[in-house]
Parts: sequence; C-alpha cells; structure tokens
Amino acid sequence: MSEDILIHLRDVTKTYRRGREAVEVLRHLDLEVPRGDFVALMGPSGSGKTTLLNLIGGLDRPTSGEVEVEGQRIDRLSGSRLAAWRSRHVGFVFQFYNLLPVLTAERNVEVPLLLTGLSRAQRKRHVAAALGVVGLSDRARHRPRELSGGQEQRVGIARAIVTDPTFLLCDEPTGDLDRTTGTEILELLVALNREHGKTIVMVTHDPRAAGFARRTLVVEEGRLRPAEEAVA
Repeated sequence: MSEDILIHLRDVTKTYRRGREAVEVLRHLDLEVPRGDFVALMGPSGSGKTTLLNLIGGLDRPTSGEVEVEGQRIDRLSGSRLAAWRSRHVGFVFQFYNLLPVLTAERNVEVPLLLTGLSRAQRKRHVAAALGVVGLSDRARHRPRELSGGQEQRVGIARAIVTDPTFLLCDEPTGDLDRTTGTEILELLVALNREHGKTIVMVTHDPRAAGFARRTLVVEEGRLRPAEEAVA
C-alpha cells in the first residue's frame, strides 16, 4: 500500500439483522483516501453513507473485510483501544452540532481535551487556537443559545480539530443550515483541507455541497462509484 493512502477499506461488507432478516448495507466495498484528500460521499437515503462513515471512524465494525488507517487495522482493535484510537485520530462534525447547552463555546471545544494528559493551561491554548481557526475568538464565552446556527457549527468544527486529529469525518455538516451559512461552513472545511492539510470525508445529500470537495463518490447498491459513473 502506498504510504500516501491514509484510509484503506478492502472488500468490506456490513450486514445488519432485523429479526430473522439479514440486510446487507455495504457489499464488498473498496475505498482508498489519500492523505490530504477531501471526499464527498453521496447516495440516496438508506444507501449506507453514514454506515461507511462510522466504519472509517471506528464507531462500527465491518461484518467482513478490512478497515485500515495509517497502516493500522482498526477493525481488529478492542473496544477500549478503539476508543483511544478515535480520540487521537478522528474529529467528528455532526449535522446537529451536539453541543452541551450549559457550557460556553470554549468549554464545549475543550471537552475532547479532557481525555488527554494536557494541563489546564495547555488545554486553554489549544482551545483558543481552534476557536481562532474557525473565526470565533470573540464568542468563546457565549453559550449555544447565544449563537447562530452557523456559529454553533463553527464551535462543532473547533471541537473536532482541537486535538489536531489525523482526519475529519463530517455527517451532513450543512444539513441544518441555510444556503449562505452552509456555504460559509463549506468554505471553512475547504480552508482546513487546503491550508491546514486536514483529510476530510463528508457525507452530504446536496450536490452543491459535494462540489466543494476534491472528488465525489456515490454509494449505490452497497458499493462506491465515482459520481460521473453513478446511475442517474
């Protein structure tokens, strides 16, 4: 495997059981994501986009096949080792922000750092840097209810990057935002990719949002195809 390939899925199948019925969501799927890439994943509802994102992020395991990140088989890690791996390597950005309403922006951003051995002063510096990157230094002490939707998502992105993760996984990051605010968030993701070198895998239903990525893949019938080869 080329050392430039950060994420590598080989012959991955994911099957869920609903009573006696087996539902095969992903079928012998292969994926390579080079370091520094920005990939958009599209597909109809229920096609397996979020399942694929969860496998890459170690939130779920394949029924069969291999999930490898930086040469490490994460599908073989124990639960505790996988949790530690996620905290070091993955930054998650969600559609609905998942901020704690009783905490200020800076405290929300600090949450992932509480799992590290950093001192309070070190955590404070990391939080300030992350809020600076997303343009919210002046909103550090505001609570979520005092922020706009776009600002809340920026806090969510700051929380995702505060540990300097290896890559970002974004699940419909603009799905709850208006067009203008959504564009601002997508431009921020582009900046994180191009200026800060962050590898990004983003699930989206919006072709316009996918246009901000370097390339788009479509999940169809449990497999991946480049967008231009997908069945209309």
